[in-house]
Amino acid sequence: MLHRFLASLATLALLAACAPAQARPLVDVSVVDRDTGEWLSQHPHRGDVWVAGSPGHRYSVRLTNTTGERVLVVLSVDGVNAITGQTAHPSQAGYVLEPWQTTEINGWRKSMHDVAQFVFTDLGDSYAARTGRPRNVGVIGVAAFREARTYYPQYTPPPIARGRMEKRGEANDAAAAPAGTSRGLAAEESARQQSIGTGHGDREWAPTSRTGFDRATRQPEQVSEVRYDEYRRLVALGVVPRRHGPIWREDAPAAFPGGFVADPPRYR
Repeated sequence: MLHRFLASLATLALLAACAPAQARPLVDVSVVDRDTGEWLSQHPHRGDVWVAGSPGHRYSVRLTNTTGERVLVVLSVDGVNAITGQTAHPSQAGYVLEPWQTTEINGWRKSMHDVAQFVFTDLGDSYAARTGRPRNVGVIGVAAFREARTYYPQYTPPPIARGRMEKRGEANDAAAAPAGTSRGLAAEESARQQSIGTGHGDREWAPTSRTGFDRATRQPEQVSEVRYDEYRRLVALGVVPRRHGPIWREDAPAAFPGGFVADPPRYR
């Protein structure tokens, strides 16, 4: 009996050793309320990650490169590329993060020198809605790419082989297109109940520069999304519990029974 028990433990240990470790994302994504300075808590719910935004508050998207190499991050806010203003696609322009770098993106890129602040606002006043693209309001997303490493082949492959590879890649892209269409329909349905979006706020100084970056792959290695809405709607969806204030009992002793400093007694 003891030998059988020890054998079972050995089997479990072997299985645990063989289990693949969960890959860490290239980029960590978080949302910071710039008016309070708080990182918005992330709440997993039915496969999505949610944060609660406060209408009228400015926010930033905090990006952290978790690797020792450069990565390219295409940032989408409400389905709009935060640099170009185009309907977002992973193939578009993005921000390049140096190894282990952390940065905060504060707004829509207006030039190489400034941005228009991200601000939580009514859905109808969001930048996406005002430009006729309300279906993806309420989601912040990133597509992250590794940088291609310089490779010197020992021989030059014939042109026809390269052509076949390119055609195969184009066929794969075409086959994947219908999935995007169905996703758009689902997002449009969700937008009907969305309460807030991201507005086009005041301009602020945010200089940047251009750099070269060759992507290692056609498809992003990481695609992450953070959904957001008002706290009250997150409560209605069951994402977060309803807030309850502290309960004070009149008959219970209190460690801090006083309020503000009282005036001293007057002299008689």
